[in-house]
Amino acid sequence: MSNTSLTRRGLLKSSAVAGAGLAVPTIFTASSASAFTNEPTGGSVTLGFNVPQSGPYADEGADELRAYELAVEHLNGGGDGGMINTFSSKTLDGTGILGKKVEYVTGDTQTKSDAARASAKSMIEKDGAIMITGGSSSGVAVAVQALCQEAGVIFMAGLTHSNDTTGKDKKANGFRHFFNSYMSGAALAPILQANYGSDRKAYHLTADYNWGYTTEEAVRTSTEAVGWETVAAVKTPLTQTDFSSYIAPVLQTDADVLVLNHYGGNMVNSLTNAVQFGLRDKLVNGKNFEIVVPLYSRLMARGAGANVKGIFGSTNWHWSLQDEGSQAFVRSFGTKYGFPPSQAAHTCYVQALLYADAVNRAGSFNPCAVGEALEGFEFDGMGNGPTLYRAEDHQCFKDVLVVKGKENPTSEFDLLEIVEITPVSQVTYDASIFGGELGACNPGA
Repeated sequence: MSNTSLTRRGLLKSSAVAGAGLAVPTIFTASSASAFTNEPTGGSVTLGFNVPQSGPYADEGADELRAYELAVEHLNGGGDGGMINTFSSKTLDGTGILGKKVEYVTGDTQTKSDAARASAKSMIEKDGAIMITGGSSSGVAVAVQALCQEAGVIFMAGLTHSNDTTGKDKKANGFRHFFNSYMSGAALAPILQANYGSDRKAYHLTADYNWGYTTEEAVRTSTEAVGWETVAAVKTPLTQTDFSSYIAPVLQTDADVLVLNHYGGNMVNSLTNAVQFGLRDKLVNGKNFEIVVPLYSRLMARGAGANVKGIFGSTNWHWSLQDEGSQAFVRSFGTKYGFPPSQAAHTCYVQALLYADAVNRAGSFNPCAVGEALEGFEFDGMGNGPTLYRAEDHQCFKDVLVVKGKENPTSEFDLLEIVEITPVSQVTYDASIFGGELGACNPGA
């Protein structure tokens, strides 16, 4: 973008800032040397909701958008207030954010990094979005987080599970509420050992992008530590819809466990193909053949139907939790949409409220002030128990759920049961193990 590019308000981008290599406009006013990107000047503030409205994760994106719309309704004083009523911080009162009405614009990530960056860039430049949130792919999250760092806006990540997001690719302007691959492996391995034993041979099918890589690595490392052997690990395209050609070779090995490092529609299709090939009915090495899905969601379970029965996985949150915050959210979401929310909906709703609360606590929309308010913030009442937004890497730490497909579900939504709530102490790790540097906050000025 040239130095003469205009913001929505028609203000020229400073040549000094352009020289710093920022990708999008920043805003200065004559009265303030500390202005920042898209500083709100009127009675409203615009948030950018960037979700997959098409592509393999579109179901997750639709639920994310529902949750964001519900969060905006609650922030502006509509509905029953949801988790605003149970949130341990009490700055949110239905009057918007810092007294400004919350408005929003949306974009379609298409589950593609380039498309996601383009839609986020447009929302920042053309629509004046002061914060970007959303996504259901770690590749998208990493790309958009980098853009927001350059642009000088906060990125509140949606559903992103790769270690990279708050590991080697972490940024000072980015924050993640969702758990990660390491946490899934740490939570799952003891359950898998207890149920399937230590003498197992695993075959991995892995989505060919950074989420798949770190999830495969996490599950491999954690299961090999309890005695499992990894027979093979095969990458599959994110665009794949028929996995038959990847399932057939499993039958030619002595593997007795198939680990599907797939998510969304990919997992639904690969699990369906595995069942069609009779894997769940096989005996190998004198053991029942088992399938593991490291990252589960209610939407995936619904898509796969009866095929998920008895299959273990992990999840960030589940609508059946009985804590006050979870049930408040389930009531609000169910009343508005007629069905329970997914974990994608939950994490996105929470991220919207956490951002609004941080602005209120900071008394400013300046992204550096907001970031400071989020760093080291401890909170409760949002459905995951006591939670810490760790300052060193902007990763939330909380309990992790291990779930499995129900044998006798009572409805199309009641397909998963919680088998263990893994304590946060079991999934906590040193912030340095995945590398990367946060760097400095960029306010865009």
